[in-house]
Amino acid sequence: QVQLVESGGGLVQAGGSLRLSCVASGSIYSINAMGWYRQVPGKQRELVASLTSGGSTNYADFVEGRFTIPRDNAKNTVVLQMNNLKPEDTAVYYCNALLKTTGSIMTRPYWGQGTQVTVSS
Repeated sequence: QVQLVESGGGLVQAGGSLRLSCVASGSIYSINAMGWYRQVPGKQRELVASLTSGGSTNYADFVEGRFTIPRDNAKNTVVLQMNNLKPEDTAVYYCNALLKTTGSIMTRPYWGQGTQVTVSS
């Protein structure tokens, strides 16, 4: 019913930049928020940044001003601009959307398939 498709991951040197993009499609009635999480093997998935439908953003402490979610995205799209990347940013990055599908009364989270980000030192 709902698909989240990510793009933009890859390999970059420390200090470089990457731009991740995620598009949600399907039987979407409304989206409360979209954002990005990341996960490394053996660790829990953690929030990187999120953007609500009202335009509020939330960033993890480790972002330290290096990552940005632009507010002026296309409909049902969330972008993560990552600058000054560090080797410790290496992870699989997952797109997340809190949304309500057509005909449903419940808001629930949906996930993309993940995109690998590797930062070399």
